[in-house]
Amino acid sequence: MVALIRSVAFTALSLSPIPSICALNFGFPYGSENVRGVNLGGWLVLEPWITPSLFDNTGDSRIIDEWTFGQYQDPTKALNTLRNHWDTWITEADFAAISAAGLNHVRLPIGYWAFEVAPGEPYIQGQLQYLYKAINWAQSHRLKVIVDLHGVPGSQNGFDNSGQKMNYPLWHTSQSNINRSNKIIQTIASMFKDTTDVVPIIAPLNEPAGFFGNDVLTATKQYWYDSYANIRQPYGNATQSNTVVMIHDAFQSQDYWKGFMNPPNWQGVILDTHIYQVFSTPENQRTNSQHIQVACSTQSTLSTSPAGLWVVVGEWTPAATDCAKYLNGRGVGARYDGTFPGSTAVGTCAGMTGKAWTFSQSFKMFLRQFWEAQVQSYEKAQGWIQWTWKTEIADEWSYQAGLANGWIPQDPTNFIYPKICN
Repeated sequence: MVALIRSVAFTALSLSPIPSICALNFGFPYGSENVRGVNLGGWLVLEPWITPSLFDNTGDSRIIDEWTFGQYQDPTKALNTLRNHWDTWITEADFAAISAAGLNHVRLPIGYWAFEVAPGEPYIQGQLQYLYKAINWAQSHRLKVIVDLHGVPGSQNGFDNSGQKMNYPLWHTSQSNINRSNKIIQTIASMFKDTTDVVPIIAPLNEPAGFFGNDVLTATKQYWYDSYANIRQPYGNATQSNTVVMIHDAFQSQDYWKGFMNPPNWQGVILDTHIYQVFSTPENQRTNSQHIQVACSTQSTLSTSPAGLWVVVGEWTPAATDCAKYLNGRGVGARYDGTFPGSTAVGTCAGMTGKAWTFSQSFKMFLRQFWEAQVQSYEKAQGWIQWTWKTEIADEWSYQAGLANGWIPQDPTNFIYPKICN
């Protein structure tokens, strides 16, 4: 395994301990109560489209992800910029607002580099103290935290949100990468094994790119098995923890996962699926009513769960186009307006993205209808976690902006269109 440097020494969290370990005594009544949550995107893992100013202010077009953010800048400058971002992007006030909005979960993406960085890797560290703060804020405001390993060595999907953008992911091609990932999951599991009243779920990997084929899927399935052992049995013996394991569907159908890690031999597994309608030309060509119809059509699969597991829609959005600046990558255009390479314009992005004051009333009404159609549909499964809490200039994606501007209700069960899927 690659020699590791800058490893972090962990100290105990100042959280109230849970009662004695008891099998299936999860920190939330999964299976009987809906998950209603929001992602804290762009905070401890940078994404150019969520905070474009962090990238634009570098003045360097080569900086397209968190890897290059550290690679092409003075390390002190990069660290100071990140510290200011970590201090201000998400604060305790956000946790208070999320709780006040009737939500019960936050999903918190974090990269492997927060835990260890190998020689030659340009990542800037310092995220862990904010993870600790987030856990304590969540406890204070009665929220549950899903700790989500969003990026692993070599990248699991080649997306900029994995930390390193590339044409083909390399995580699954190297046993060293996988070993490092397993070690980090062991660390995370150890950190939170006795605080499942606040951290009831660990998600061992976000969005492995199963669409690249069996090589990725084979590595991913073995990693899910290894992660289950690491998360559900962190005590070094046969005693199971109360921590739930959230595995991503790797962009495969629920039928693909039928019989995988099912009860009774496996307990405490949630299948995470991400549902977007913006990342292809046909999806961008849909009318508003077609977007709503497609959202409603997910109900049949979500309600029956052919995978045989609890299912949560861990990412989704009321946005219906890929117009948000840098959504497809820094310097990459949108399919909707034809600026994405090889695409044909559907329409103009004016009024489809940006700040809410630029949105028409009819567009805000659609955002409300689309939001409600998705919430009503995803609650046919075990619930939902919207992507994302806040953005700089893409309010159509922002839960915070939706609350402030009326297309998201303060109470997520308060529907204006309760029969929108009928």
